Amino acid sequence: MTDLVTIDPHDEQALLAWFEAEQASIDHDRPRPISRTWGALAGSARTPSPYIRRELVAAVEGDEVVGVAELELPLRDNPHLAEVSVHVVPAHRRRGIGRLLFDEVDRRRRAAGRTTLLGELLLPDPRERPAVEVAGEVAAGMAFSTALGFTSVHEEEHLAMPLPADRVRADALRRATPGYEILTWRSRCPDELRAAYCRMRTQMAQDVPLGDVALVPTVMDEERLRTEEERMAPLYHQVVAAARRTTDGEMAGYSLLFLPRDSLDALQDDTLVMPAHRGHGLGMQLKLATLDVLRAEHPDRRLLHTWTDPTNTAMYRTNAAFGYTTAEILHEMQRQDAG
Repeated sequence: MTDLVTIDPHDEQALLAWFEAEQASIDHDRPRPISRTWGALAGSARTPSPYIRRELVAAVEGDEVVGVAELELPLRDNPHLAEVSVHVVPAHRRRGIGRLLFDEVDRRRRAAGRTTLLGELLLPDPRERPAVEVAGEVAAGMAFSTALGFTSVHEEEHLAMPLPADRVRADALRRATPGYEILTWRSRCPDELRAAYCRMRTQMAQDVPLGDVALVPTVMDEERLRTEEERMAPLYHQVVAAARRTTDGEMAGYSLLFLPRDSLDALQDDTLVMPAHRGHGLGMQLKLATLDVLRAEHPDRRLLHTWTDPTNTAMYRTNAAFGYTTAEILHEMQRQDAG
C-alpha cells in the first residue's frame, strides 16, 4: 500500500526522509549533479517566500519514503504557472509511483487555477556516459514526461569546471577595460547601487533565452531584492561583481555567484552586460572578478557550475575559454491545458 503524505517542513525527520529520497534519485541518474543542499531545502521550506508557495509530497510504504514530489506556485507574477518535480527512489521505479505522485500535484495545481506546468528533465551528456546507458536514460526520462503530455520547449547545457580555477588560464584572459571599473560586494548590494542593480537584474530576466517557455520575465524591484538577500544570507554566501562606467557612474553589467554554506560546490548564476555597454569584454572580466574572490575567500570549493543556452554564442565561448565542460543537458518540459 502506497500512501501520499504532505510534508510538514518543521517535522525534521519527515523532511530529511523527503530530502534523502530526492537525493537518491538525483545521484542515481546524474554523473555530475548539482542540486540544493539539505540546508537550502530546510531553510527555504521553513521560511516561506512571499513570492512562492511550495508544497512537498511523499509516497510512503510502511516507514519508507519511496518517492517525492514538489509543487511551486508563483504568488506575485505568472499566475498561470505551476512548477513540478517528481523523483522515485531507484529501487522502486516502474511500479507507477511516479505517476501517482504526479497525479497528486497535478490535482493541486488545478485546484489553484494554474494552467501551465513546467518541469526540468536533466539528461546525461553522451560524452560523459556510455552511449547505450545514456540512450536508456534518455528514453526512460522522455517517455515518462511525454506520456504525461509534456514537450521539451527549451534546452540548456549544465557546465562544470574544477576548482580552484587554473590561475595561468585565468590570467591569460585578463584584459584592460578602459573607461570602466569593477566593484564587488557580498550578500547585500550597497544602498547607492540598489536601484541600478534591480534594473540590471530585470534586464537579465528579459534577455535570458527561454525558447517556448510560457513564462513572463520577473521584474526585480528593491522590495524583492531585499527579500531575496534576507532569505539567501543564511543559506548561501553571495559574490557579486559589477562594472561601472567611470565617466558618469552608469552601471554596465554584473556577475553573480551563489555558494551553499553546507557544500563545496559553487554556482555561477547570472552574468549580464547591459546592451549599451557590450563589445568591451566586460562579461569575461566580471567572471574573472568573481573567480578572484572565490579563490581568496573560499579556497575549499571544488566545483563551479553554470548553465548556458548553446545559442547564446558569446557566453558559450566565454565559458569554454574558462575551461567549463558539459556535464548534462537540461530540458525545460512544459504542458499547457487545452483552451
